Amino acid sequence: MVDPILIGKGQHHVYLLPSYANRHGLIAGATGTGKTVTLQVLAEGFSRRGVPVFTADVKGDVSGISQAGRSHPKIDERIRTIGITDFAFEGMPTIFWDLWGREGHPIRTTVSEMGPLLLSRLLNLNETQEGVLNIAFEVADDEGMLLLDLKDLRALLQYIGEQRKSLSLEYGHISTASVGAIQRRLLVLEQQGGEHFFGEPAFEITNFMRTTSDGKGYINILAADRLMQNPRLYSTFLLWLLAELFEELPEVGDLDKPRMVFFFDEAHLLFSDAPKALLEKIEQVVKLIRSKGVGIFFVTQNPMDIPDSVLAQLGNRIQHALRAYTPRERKAVRAAAQAFRPNPAFETGEMITQLGVGEALVSSLDSKGAPSMVECTLICPPRSRIGPATNDERHQLIQQSPFYGKYEDPIDRESAYEVLRKRAEKRIAEAEEAKEVQAKAKRRGRMSLGESVVRSVVRSVAIMVVGRVVRSVLGNFLRPSRRRRR
Repeated sequence: MVDPILIGKGQHHVYLLPSYANRHGLIAGATGTGKTVTLQVLAEGFSRRGVPVFTADVKGDVSGISQAGRSHPKIDERIRTIGITDFAFEGMPTIFWDLWGREGHPIRTTVSEMGPLLLSRLLNLNETQEGVLNIAFEVADDEGMLLLDLKDLRALLQYIGEQRKSLSLEYGHISTASVGAIQRRLLVLEQQGGEHFFGEPAFEITNFMRTTSDGKGYINILAADRLMQNPRLYSTFLLWLLAELFEELPEVGDLDKPRMVFFFDEAHLLFSDAPKALLEKIEQVVKLIRSKGVGIFFVTQNPMDIPDSVLAQLGNRIQHALRAYTPRERKAVRAAAQAFRPNPAFETGEMITQLGVGEALVSSLDSKGAPSMVECTLICPPRSRIGPATNDERHQLIQQSPFYGKYEDPIDRESAYEVLRKRAEKRIAEAEEAKEVQAKAKRRGRMSLGESVVRSVVRSVAIMVVGRVVRSVLGNFLRPSRRRRR
């Protein structure tokens, strides 16, 4: 039996049972109410119990989890109020990741692994354009061309645009307008830095699931402050990570503790403007990934940002304060309150608007897997630093990481771009050779005409010479007889 994780104190101590962490969870609340600290407390608790954690660092302040915290009067007071007897400041084992490779190890995937569905979401394609992109992937599969990076996809799109008439007979209509639209979206994605995400060496998702020699789970932090400048890339990337976990990990059923816990900060971006097919994919992953031993905690400002079909699967809920100034905000408060099992000691809806910083309404799954009665809870202080790590601290951890040097240098092996370039070069060479053959044929034709003229002249000269000889002979032969007649 794995020790429960202490979240804080209400009427009693409030815990989260690791055995039910794969039933997923929600951390919600307005900006500045303490969501990041709650995430930090849970991540520390999982790490100390040997559970690897992944989280995106949207504002740059989660990186402090790698460093030991310091005593402070407010922290000391909270420790005494909650009654934590074994509290000790400590930094957690941390691995930093970054799509751009500046503030952590690079993370890359191939275009093929991303697939047309997620790539269409990333490029914001319409249904017709998505159909053309699907055809491009089919052509690449049928012709044995690897799609590794964006230049492969660009070359492939140019190829199907040039060969659209013949390819349309087999794969369906290929619109030049759609091909052009996809190419323009790819150009925008490259300008936003998306080309850093595609290529090799491709990231192995199991790298997130390491533990230290003393049994603690590594906390994997993705530097997302720059990534958040492109929300669609951010949400698509995290969804790709979830999909990879779902595809790669074997079924394990219910465990004493999850194999990994995934925190999805700014979770509303995942569902914003998502097409139906993608929403169905998300719901499927959330529903089934718990059997792979993975827990997902969605972190967002408003629970209404998450579809009801997903919310219904989130068994552990931590609700920080919400404001209720507008009709929509009041509706959100009512919706959040209705999601909790009521506590007769207070009115849930009113309490949500009255919570202070570092306080939350908490309901977790009990030993029978049922939601506990909601508790107004004072959240534990983290043992690690509240606030960001310094650049020197970050870079030192990067160099000490077990993955240092594995992903830093990109690899560019033969793929669709090289294959299609060789084909184009071959066609050009063949065309040049054909031109040369035609040129030689023309030269031979001109030589044949000259030869016939020469032969004609020679024949004429020969006829003239022969004629003269004949006339000369005949003349000499006839002259004596003329003399005799005289």
